[in-house]
Amino acid sequence: MPDRTSCRFCNAIPVGLEISDTLVIEVQDLNVVFGRGARSFHAVRDVSFGVDRGQSFGLVGESGSGKTTVLRAIAGLLGNVAHVTGAMKVADEELKQNRSRPFRRRVQMVFQDPYGSLHPRHTVDAILSEPARVHQLDRIKDRVVKALEEVGLDASFRFRYPHQISGGQRQRVSVARALIIEPDIVLLDEPTSALDVSVQAEVLNLLMRLKREHRLTYVLVSHNLAVVAHMCETLSVMQNGAVVETMTVEQLRSHNPTQPYTKQLLTASLGYDRAAIDAFEEFDSK
Repeated sequence: MPDRTSCRFCNAIPVGLEISDTLVIEVQDLNVVFGRGARSFHAVRDVSFGVDRGQSFGLVGESGSGKTTVLRAIAGLLGNVAHVTGAMKVADEELKQNRSRPFRRRVQMVFQDPYGSLHPRHTVDAILSEPARVHQLDRIKDRVVKALEEVGLDASFRFRYPHQISGGQRQRVSVARALIIEPDIVLLDEPTSALDVSVQAEVLNLLMRLKREHRLTYVLVSHNLAVVAHMCETLSVMQNGAVVETMTVEQLRSHNPTQPYTKQLLTASLGYDRAAIDAFEEFDSK
């Protein structure tokens, strides 16, 4: 067990959370800047955290807080549109500008919008077959059928187009696409926020079941503290591109945050309270 004073990532580990030597994701001093000069925007500021193998880790904050940018930086999806600095490591692989083939097999992402993340002119069969072919897997037809069954869809969905299925079914297809190549880590970008409330719980419970069955590691981005409390063991709260607090879900459930911003997020998540809202503090953007 590493000593806290010598651990590069210990500043992201909350008090009371045991430090582990099984970190599978390590992010240290991550900075992301879009644009140059006077028109530049510092979207992520000195973000550090570590995620244990098999853990669900949440990044929570309001829109524009930088949480999705962190996820895209890990996935290597920012390309040349942003200047990224800091250190990132996944399964002992130091991440460079271009992600390796093993990384892309090991790490998959489920995007927020099931309407925009699936090719509208491709059938479900084509959508699921493509990553299997890219990674040169065998028995692709069997894998497609199995992936659909694992997310609660039968083989009749194979030859439907995205516009022929519901939003919840589309997101299930997105999850199946991520899992068909058998990754270890899944990055979840607001996976239920674009869905009707009636199906959000179904998708969250599906993700929890798949995590157990496949022993997955999740990094979940959400603005919804209730979703993070349901899915995760540990979370970091982001504001204006920086992590303001990291805590266990037990600390969150006991209403024991230490930072004013986190307390306001928690109060807002409990429902409308005019007196509480009138007492909210303004937090300036940087």
